[in-house]
Amino acid sequence: MNINLDKNQIERFSRQIVLKNIGSLGQKKIIGAKVLIIGMGGLGCPAAEFLARAGVGVLGIVDPDIVNLSNIHRQSLYSIEDLKKSKIKSAQKKLKKINSKIKVNAYKIRLNIKNYQKIIKNYDYIIDGSDNFETKFLINDVSRKYKKFLVTGAISKFDGHIFSFDFKNKKTPCIRSFYQEYEISDDILNCEYEGILGTVAGIIGIMQANEILKKILSIGKNLNGQVLVIDLLNLNFRKIKFKKLKDVKKKI
Repeated sequence: MNINLDKNQIERFSRQIVLKNIGSLGQKKIIGAKVLIIGMGGLGCPAAEFLARAGVGVLGIVDPDIVNLSNIHRQSLYSIEDLKKSKIKSAQKKLKKINSKIKVNAYKIRLNIKNYQKIIKNYDYIIDGSDNFETKFLINDVSRKYKKFLVTGAISKFDGHIFSFDFKNKKTPCIRSFYQEYEISDDILNCEYEGILGTVAGIIGIMQANEILKKILSIGKNLNGQVLVIDLLNLNFRKIKFKKLKDVKKKI
């Protein structure tokens, strides 16, 4: 890996480098990583912030929306000064202030099959911070096609779900396998309808970033074939296994 750590980077990331599972080689892997985050809301903001603080070299951020007042209580990269401004432009500026060496590619688009297939080829790891099932299934299908590592998050009220999918493994189930058994509605992902405690979004988004960092470093265990269900009101945590279903067809 042709990445050399300068004195500033060694000091900046010293608390990570000292970890025996990371070291200077692991920090170089983080700096060399390319991560795409779809949805710069309650999940995408903390995920992007902590990946930037960890030293990820390239971040792609996707969101077509502007900052509204109701966003600020849980979308940690925005403040009053950002109202009515583009989310990705505001986030891009904040991320560059956190880590001036990071490259942030901003995509002010509404995701569809064509533009996503063009973008995804440039990234190794994907974070899904979207808030509707149409987008989640699209992210799932394209990530599956291109064999990317995908971490999906969902939040509502005091609860969060985290999935990870290593699509290089042919036995990996996808999100369609999990939701196929349920009658799904975007209402359960809609913060306006269901409500959300701001800290829940922060916790789940940071955990998504944590799963990406572990994968970059090839350390620990991931959730492949499982969903982590977190009830932060009652502090209940559980994992649910699910299998790849034969009748789940590729959609693209």
